[in-house]
Amino acid sequence: MSNETSTTETITYPKATLQTPPALVKKIGKTTYRVRVHFSTTSTETMEDKIKRLLREEVRQAMENE
Repeated sequence: MSNETSTTETITYPKATLQTPPALVKKIGKTTYRVRVHFSTTSTETMEDKIKRLLREEVRQAMENE
């Protein structure tokens, strides 16, 4: 037998409008976390470029730590 306890976590996605950015709502126990997401209108980097840059930086840091 295990002494582990199971908790139920619920994530809801309220409908976003043009006036309000989308939000992720997650309730853990008695605490509700609400995270709003927004995107820059002046960004010059595409999502693909950003992901590649993050991966390159992560690989560079991993190689430095060897």
